[in-house]
Amino acid sequence: MTIDTARSFVPVSIAVLTVSDTRTPDTDTSGDTLVARLTEAGHTLAARGIVPDDRDAIAGQVTAWSLDPGIDVVITTGGTGFTGRDVTPEALEPLFDKRMDGFSAIFHRISYEKIGTSTIQSRATGGVLNATFIFVLPGSPGACRDAWDGILSQQLDLRHRPCNFVEIMPRLDEHLKR
Repeated sequence: MTIDTARSFVPVSIAVLTVSDTRTPDTDTSGDTLVARLTEAGHTLAARGIVPDDRDAIAGQVTAWSLDPGIDVVITTGGTGFTGRDVTPEALEPLFDKRMDGFSAIFHRISYEKIGTSTIQSRATGGVLNATFIFVLPGSPGACRDAWDGILSQQLDLRHRPCNFVEIMPRLDEHLKR
């Protein structure tokens, strides 16, 4: 894994969605963590929101953002646990055009190094919807840091070798008839 200095950094447009019945813009520390990380990396915050732990609200907002040509990536935080109100994976996985099982596997590997077996209490997932990358993260700032620092910062950097998500973005919808 290297950075190809012959390539220029290309910022992508990222929307951040916090899923919570209790967080407000003033108390959304996980959303703040993601926004700080992505903007410090040079990416653009395209949109930000908070929705309740409600399947329709989650699916509706993520679908709307996935249809917006100005948004390349959606990152959600919250609702990935096992309590009755944790429904983010149920809201989004059925919508994915393609699942990204490797995201969950690598997230859990990184998380295990930090919190041990407690990582099994997260159902972090990822996929592609309407040619937009979707990443579903737990609601803790630590989990958001781990996902960004350990996976997303590299995969959302065109210079990352041997491969990255940015270089395949133009081809995510090549299967569609135009």
